[in-house]
Amino acid sequence: MNLLKRTVVPVACAMTVLALAACSSTKDERRVPVPLTEFKPVLDVQQVWKSSVGKAGRYLFSPVAVGDAVYAAGENGSVAKIDAQTGKDIWRTKLKDDISAGVGSDGNLTAVGGLKGNVYVLDASGKLSWQARAPGEIISPPLVGNGLVIVRTIDGQVIAFNAQTGEQKWVYRNRAVPLNLRVSAGMTFAGDQAVLAGFPGGAFAAINLQTGDAFWETPVSYPKGVTEVERINDVSGPPTLVGATTCAVTFQGQLGCFDANSGRAMWEKAFSSTSGIAQDETTVVGGDDWSVVKAYSVSNGDQTWSTDKLKNRDVSVPAVLGHAVVVGDYQGYVHFLSLDDGSFVSRVKTDGSPITAAPVLAGNTLVVQTKDGDLYGLRPR
Repeated sequence: MNLLKRTVVPVACAMTVLALAACSSTKDERRVPVPLTEFKPVLDVQQVWKSSVGKAGRYLFSPVAVGDAVYAAGENGSVAKIDAQTGKDIWRTKLKDDISAGVGSDGNLTAVGGLKGNVYVLDASGKLSWQARAPGEIISPPLVGNGLVIVRTIDGQVIAFNAQTGEQKWVYRNRAVPLNLRVSAGMTFAGDQAVLAGFPGGAFAAINLQTGDAFWETPVSYPKGVTEVERINDVSGPPTLVGATTCAVTFQGQLGCFDANSGRAMWEKAFSSTSGIAQDETTVVGGDDWSVVKAYSVSNGDQTWSTDKLKNRDVSVPAVLGHAVVVGDYQGYVHFLSLDDGSFVSRVKTDGSPITAAPVLAGNTLVVQTKDGDLYGLRPR
């Protein structure tokens, strides 16, 4: 089955650790964040607007871009569609419930999820269209498109609803594991036939959008170690997809790229990440558990560069923007690194709270969302 009849562009979606049982003590000197170094910017990046949707609290909220608009949400139930050119609201809605995951949108319908499994879907004007219930808490952004609203629960179930009526269409269940991370693990459409998703235990699957059955399943890596904590091996972040190549990364495992039509592994490298990766036609890049940012060739897995200049700064899910890799950190800085060698090319300060979600590009504006709920529109010149 050819999953890629049409040209597929990379989907930016984002994720981060909400609670990590295996994290090191803050007194561990190895975990002290490195101080930022001065450099001469070679890329001019200007803040053109600022908005707010409310704090994220314990959760991760990832903005999503559709055309020249960006959609964002906060824990307090606030959901907004914002003009990325001006930063002004197109619409804003306040749900009568706290939410824990968002946002998913196709430009017409917009979805968010809640800890009790509530799924809220808003119409093109921001009014509640329907709501449904999934069988578990939702901390990952829903996916909206191809006539479906797809959500995933913390235990790895993927549930698809009819986008217009809210009727449940199918449920995909991967194998259960004794212990997993509370991470925001996204999903990615593969054309109009499948959704790509990674799971606790290191599994990776392409799920048929019509039936909920798997076209293929493959391991990104296998659990290792003696204790249950040592054997945590969850796929973190959404899979990336460019053309017919999809890549995924696990915690305490590997980074790998696969043929999206068959699930066949192209290459795999030892790597561990709790955030996720980004990909373009030639390079896949991500920050490891120490926030050492590394780049690899998509074609053969050769490492092209590595930088420890953001070590222990809790870098966000990255985004690739032209010839730059963009990551946020725990102090609210947005760093622009050269895609060629990892050197700093620009830096922007936001509100000082952590940036954990991937930046997204809406038109010609890069939008980042902080844990304090502020949205910044940045424009490289």
